[in-house]
Amino acid sequence: MSKQNPLKEAIHSYLDERAKVDELFAVAYKKKNKSIDECCTYIMGEAKKRGNAVCMSDDEVFGLAVHYYDEDNIKINKLPANVKASASVPETKPVKLTEEDEKRAREEAIKRLTEEQYALLKKKPSRSKKEVTEVKQMSLF
Repeated sequence: MSKQNPLKEAIHSYLDERAKVDELFAVAYKKKNKSIDECCTYIMGEAKKRGNAVCMSDDEVFGLAVHYYDEDNIKINKLPANVKASASVPETKPVKLTEEDEKRAREEAIKRLTEEQYALLKKKPSRSKKEVTEVKQMSLF
């Protein structure tokens, strides 16, 4: 498995582990007419049905992957060439900041928040009272 597609790698790794502990799934996972590439295409097609910019939890993605292997009559939606997927890969170890860096980051965050709030206040339309002009209609009779 190549390191070029983290989504495919994550799904493949999950399915391999699931097949080790779930005997019924292991049988479905070995089906000759199923592939990890087609599984990913199926998941992307299901996500595309939800909209253009979709965020799915790991449980949803892995659930769709298991569903793909469990069902024999799955319809795979064709995807446009420009469809992209990304997977978040957790960091292996957290970064520890020095006290000085923490203080600077905190000050920058406060400054950024202040600027954002000020910009929001400036954008709000003022609610001035509209002058009501009274219109009188002349009567011809």
